[in-house]
Amino acid sequence: MLNKFIKRAQRKPSKSDTDGYGNAPVGNRNSESVSTSNVVVTHAAHGAAAPSPNNLGPPPPVSGGAAAVAVEVLPMFRDVPVSERQHLFLKKCQVCCFQFDFSDTLKMVKEKEIKRLNLVELVDFVQSGSGKLTESNQEEMIKMISVNIFRCLPPSSHEHTGSENNEAEEEEPYLDPSWSHLQLVYELLLRYVVSSDTDAKVAKRFINHSFVLKLLDMFDSEDPREREYLKTILHRIYGKFMVHRPFIRKAINNIFYRFIYETQRHNGIGELLEILGSIINGFALPLKEEHKLFLMRALIPLHKPKSIAMYHQQLSYCIIQFVEKDNKLADTVIRGLLKYWPITNCQKETLFLGELEEVLEATQATEFQRCMVPLFRKIARCLNSPHFQTAERALFLWNNEHIVSLIAQNRNVILPLVFEALENNIQSHWNQAVHGLTANVRKMFQEMDAKLFEECQKQYAEKRAHVDEAAKQHELTWRKLVDAAAAAAHQIR
Repeated sequence: MLNKFIKRAQRKPSKSDTDGYGNAPVGNRNSESVSTSNVVVTHAAHGAAAPSPNNLGPPPPVSGGAAAVAVEVLPMFRDVPVSERQHLFLKKCQVCCFQFDFSDTLKMVKEKEIKRLNLVELVDFVQSGSGKLTESNQEEMIKMISVNIFRCLPPSSHEHTGSENNEAEEEEPYLDPSWSHLQLVYELLLRYVVSSDTDAKVAKRFINHSFVLKLLDMFDSEDPREREYLKTILHRIYGKFMVHRPFIRKAINNIFYRFIYETQRHNGIGELLEILGSIINGFALPLKEEHKLFLMRALIPLHKPKSIAMYHQQLSYCIIQFVEKDNKLADTVIRGLLKYWPITNCQKETLFLGELEEVLEATQATEFQRCMVPLFRKIARCLNSPHFQTAERALFLWNNEHIVSLIAQNRNVILPLVFEALENNIQSHWNQAVHGLTANVRKMFQEMDAKLFEECQKQYAEKRAHVDEAAKQHELTWRKLVDAAAAAAHQIR
């Protein structure tokens, strides 16, 4: 029986007892030492013997909790011969795969600084073009970048509090405590992508669809600095890797669909729209059907979410780009705006009116005539809004020369639609600024076509007379009913 126990103890560990590099799991080791020239990373834990020091596979991430880590500094690139720099680059990438716990600023300060200095060295090496990276080094670098940036994002503030968090722009932005390392990793990726030494045909093996998807997932980060880097990097990837362009557009599409129809929560919609604004600007004419469908199915429905104020400026820019490239899309865009027009949100309504002015400025007469009736019915309701900023913004449309020229050409249709709203403002709107602007618009129509104005005035007077007469009849009928009810009550007594 004793011999059996001895044999079992001497048995080699099974595959299930090893990690991806043939080593025992961290939780089952006494010590693990990855020795590469002048760097040694050691983990002290519990378990079996250490693996061979010749193992140069990427070391596992370190949380900084259970394990104690000691890192010896690697030499700088300038301190080694040119022939050894590629190998040193590989070692530095492997060391930078280690991740640290930044929740405690006093924990493992020396090791964190060593990693930061190694990252600085890697960035400088790629940026300076000191030597073209070998394919294996490029692959190792992308693996290291992936280990560092592709992580579980912390819960958003609304997940902590359960609130809607619609006014997130007024709150202090979340800043990732590990940014001192993350920034350098992002900078390294950016320098690699933009470098003239980076061959797109080779790099696309490492910066593949899976990598791009994970990069897009990071756009939901609450840290604005991270989203800014992601925006720049993804835009550069789109420019350098033509093979990825349709995939990137489709992946962004899917993020928008999920945001519009499922979650209505995402931190990076504005940055993604900024990238798309530049992409749309480069679309060739005539526009492909795919791009028009993207406008109708993704961009226009982005007016639906409550949090539109967070990204409206970027969205509006994308919409205007489409209309400027193809004037025939103006009718589609305006009808889309009317479809998603807010009913009770005056702040959102003011944003829509601002965007509408920009769209109308790029609209030609033919497209304007197709949508002017439903459009000015909506504008007439905005003119009478009790929220003075909404009414004011609607009246500002008449300050735009191009819009006024379109209105003048179609005054026979438009003036009857808005005349009553103008008269109601003159007679009863509480805000003096709105009252003054309404008087100016009214005067503009009068000078534009006095005969039409008088006719509308006459029709309005007749309508008011009918309304007053109907009100009198209603009051008379009500009095008769009251009198009849009183008489009946008297008879009962």
